[in-house]
Amino acid sequence: METKQREKVIVKTSVIGILANVLIAAIKIVIGLAAASLAIVSEGINNASDALSSVITLIGAKLSGKHPDENHPFGYGRIEYMTGLVIGVVILAAGLSLLKESITGIIHPEPMSVTVLTIVIVAISAVGKLLLGMYTKNVGKKIQSDVLIAVGEDSRNDSILSVITIISAVVFLVFGVSIDAYAGLLFSVVILKTAFETLKNTSSDLIGRPGKKELARQLYKEIRATEGIISVADMMLHDYGPDRYSGSVNVEIDHNLTVGEAYEFLHALQLRIMHEHGVTMVFGIYAVDSDSPNGKDMRGYIARFVRAHEHVKSFHALYLSPNSNLIYVDLIVDYQLEDWDALREEFLAYMKDKYPANDVELTIETEFV
Repeated sequence: METKQREKVIVKTSVIGILANVLIAAIKIVIGLAAASLAIVSEGINNASDALSSVITLIGAKLSGKHPDENHPFGYGRIEYMTGLVIGVVILAAGLSLLKESITGIIHPEPMSVTVLTIVIVAISAVGKLLLGMYTKNVGKKIQSDVLIAVGEDSRNDSILSVITIISAVVFLVFGVSIDAYAGLLFSVVILKTAFETLKNTSSDLIGRPGKKELARQLYKEIRATEGIISVADMMLHDYGPDRYSGSVNVEIDHNLTVGEAYEFLHALQLRIMHEHGVTMVFGIYAVDSDSPNGKDMRGYIARFVRAHEHVKSFHALYLSPNSNLIYVDLIVDYQLEDWDALREEFLAYMKDKYPANDVELTIETEFV
């Protein structure tokens, strides 16, 4: 989806959220004050914070859609992640406030006044919040917006927890026992859980997650299928906002190819990736000798080392320099390997046993996506 179209969808969804939440909040707060119900009033306050979240989402969508400039050549897409961070803080503040009020209500209980009309109105608002949450979350999934998904989940949680409020009201009407503050306490725990999940996800986006695995797999598949490329590794995808990526990847090509021959198919591949996936990809080149008997023998020898080590996943960039005695090779390891120095020493000794006249230039690295 194009950036402008995506922005319009987020704005439309946010406006619907603002109007719906303001209406539901006003109804709940008025009824809660009239009924002296902490749980109902607190739900109304939470709905008001949901409206604020939609306002923040709307502003974030507008700002993140700004065109790139000299200071931000990759655009402002990450503002959407900052928006999610702010929403997480808003939800956190609402949860802490409700937690405090609920504990106070348990320690110093107050009389509760509830009618059947109150229960009916809360039930109706719960249905409205459920529908709003489902709509917002579905739109968020469709356009891959973590912010809308978080707002939708919070709205859906509100509807589910309204059932708890209704149960507490029914218990009071039937048995004369107020569990209102305890319902509010349970409500606060779920709100805080949603807040922490939102903060965790948006913080990870800002700090830097691995690139989308589905996108990386598709790019690996297309690059490997390109004629002239022997293998591909070391892909990095840098996220500058939803569907805004720059990337780099190393490809192995036959060392007998000329620069012009390599440029022709790599540039065509670069343009196709940009147009079809929206990724600005930069290629690094490994020249490899894959046909000579010596090259095949060396590949088999290193492959045996890889298979014998649990934390070594693969190798690439193998090249025996014709102008020196250097052997270049990269080992890919998993994140569970702790002692990289020990692996380096073991591999160099392994290579020295078979190729005593050669020096090895070894690079040990992990996968980035």
